[in-house]
Amino acid sequence: MKPKIISIANHKGGVGKTTSTASIGAALALNGRNVLLVDLDAQQNLSFMITQQEDPEVSVYHALVKDAPLPIVNVGDSLDIVPASLDLARAEIDMATRIAREGILRDQLKKYATGYDYVLIDCPPSLGIVTTNALVASDLLYIPLTAEALPFKGLSMLEEVVGEVKRRVNPNLEIGGVFFTRYFNRNLNKEIVNIITQKYGDRVFSTKIRENIALAEMPLTGVSIFNYDPKSNGANDYMSLAKEIIQRCEN
Repeated sequence: MKPKIISIANHKGGVGKTTSTASIGAALALNGRNVLLVDLDAQQNLSFMITQQEDPEVSVYHALVKDAPLPIVNVGDSLDIVPASLDLARAEIDMATRIAREGILRDQLKKYATGYDYVLIDCPPSLGIVTTNALVASDLLYIPLTAEALPFKGLSMLEEVVGEVKRRVNPNLEIGGVFFTRYFNRNLNKEIVNIITQKYGDRVFSTKIRENIALAEMPLTGVSIFNYDPKSNGANDYMSLAKEIIQRCEN
């Protein structure tokens, strides 16, 4: 079975990329899907959020640079993670001389990420070789956005990279979805949502992740939003988003 591989990326920080990767993954697992999370960010926020451990001895860095097997750690029912380490900060340099370096993660996932329904990749806030590896490996790119300021400049750069990857390496890659985080129901947010919807049409998810204190507190607890505060807006919104993803990917 080939999993649906989804990169969650935006090289602008503070858009809820890591919280979204963790929460969508947990929600998909609660809906009976087998999920693998891949942390490609040297800041290790996803890894720490889920495992409460810093700098594991073996991480995705060793799979990318040293050809070690993809280190998969079970973190819950139907939920696994490939953790990151601080070594990833030098991955761009260490991978520079490797042959076919853009396809290393793709080949690792083909070999080791079998039996999953979804693989979610948390990308670093940059558009270098590590993010390119994620895009080459992926079927879909999901872009989290905050509806606070027009993000067109950043989006156009991301679209250029996607177009280049699609032309040269991975013709199957598509921008599969855009979703809004830290959402307030106010005029500025509505206006920006309308502008982004005009650009991306039905690729914009109906679900919006509302600003929610539980989502801000959750990363320090080592549990998902569904365990930390199952009645919160954050839990309701991410469950709704996961069901939209299932509907799009499986129907």
